Amino acid sequence: MKNQKREIKEGIQFHEITTNKFKTNLFAIFLSVPLTKEEVTKNALLTAVLRRGTKDLPSQEEISKNLEEMYGAGFDCGIEKSGDYHTIKFYLEIINEQFLPEKENLSKKGLELLLSIAFNPYTENNAFKEEYVEQEKEKLKQIIEGKIDNKANYALERCIEEMYPNSPYGLYKYGYIEDLKTITAKDLYEHYLKILQNSKIDIFASGQFQEKVEEIVKENENIKKLQPRNANMELENKKEERQEPKVVTDHMQVTQGKLVIGLDVLAEMPNMTYITMLYNTILGVDSNSKLFQNVREKASLAYVCSSNYIKRKQIIMIRAGIEIENYEKALDIIKEQLEDMKQGKFNEQEIESAKNLIYATIANIEEEQDTEISYYFGQELAKSNVTIEQYKQKIEEITKEQVVEIANKIKINTIYFLRD
Repeated sequence: MKNQKREIKEGIQFHEITTNKFKTNLFAIFLSVPLTKEEVTKNALLTAVLRRGTKDLPSQEEISKNLEEMYGAGFDCGIEKSGDYHTIKFYLEIINEQFLPEKENLSKKGLELLLSIAFNPYTENNAFKEEYVEQEKEKLKQIIEGKIDNKANYALERCIEEMYPNSPYGLYKYGYIEDLKTITAKDLYEHYLKILQNSKIDIFASGQFQEKVEEIVKENENIKKLQPRNANMELENKKEERQEPKVVTDHMQVTQGKLVIGLDVLAEMPNMTYITMLYNTILGVDSNSKLFQNVREKASLAYVCSSNYIKRKQIIMIRAGIEIENYEKALDIIKEQLEDMKQGKFNEQEIESAKNLIYATIANIEEEQDTEISYYFGQELAKSNVTIEQYKQKIEEITKEQVVEIANKIKINTIYFLRD
């Protein structure tokens, strides 16, 4: 496997991952912009409208027919929060030419279709097609309204919202209904033109290629039209230490309580991300973790109890589904686990078990093309250049003393409880 990155124009990067592990080639385009309340809903709606048609293929049906003609190529798009940035993602997966019955320039066709969807959408009178916009507004409205249906995810979103009340990361990635109502087809198209001018653009190609994919990108008319841009993606992770945890309780028709605890990682040290990853794995990633063993297995207080490390914001989110009357007991035992980590009450076997789990995760990065692209995109946003082999080595070198040092720099920010 070989990953190479080259600048097409300022703010527009091309990444080529050469691998012979797959029978498919995967292309991806990421448009990243600062996450703001004014634009979060427009970005989410834009993602849905762009997939509806291109200048040459003005309907979803025609795009689907085109994909079918390319031996059933697969297309998808979506939107994600990447720290304090909003990223519109487009993917197209296509069979590698060497597995075709006869020679055909399939990668070029697939890549050019993806570039058309992202950069040459179907418009009418300098606006998106009104019918498409209104239909997608209704679908997006249903997604936003439906976020309360999954109570565990709703509780997580609410806790993050409370941790970041005046910060981009507290925004819901699909936006807000009150903002959706006022967006017109012309407004959305003008917003799209602004994104084309200002977004950080990353184009990925993963697989084995019979031709120079970079040249296909450079010679594409849609790419030629794009102007250089200053797309310096600074990740804002500095945070003020909260003296006392914020405690929030919401009430809803639920039979099971949802407890979410947001932790700040307030450390500044070399390899902090990797040490925190190991800390989090010991704390709450699998069935051997302290949270699972003590909250679920020994005390039988939770159906699930785990933790997740969000490295772009340097926070850890602990989640537990509990009987409502067990709130205080579960909270006390979770706090005990945090204190035990500070006191170094974990052994070398727990460290090795956690490292092995991370090694398995690292090994899986190269087993799926989209996971590998996501890894290198994460490196791009973090302005880092850690190879997968270096990633493993950084985990290997972590000591117990470093984990304890991190543990003593972790503090509860917010305790959120969703109950009846």
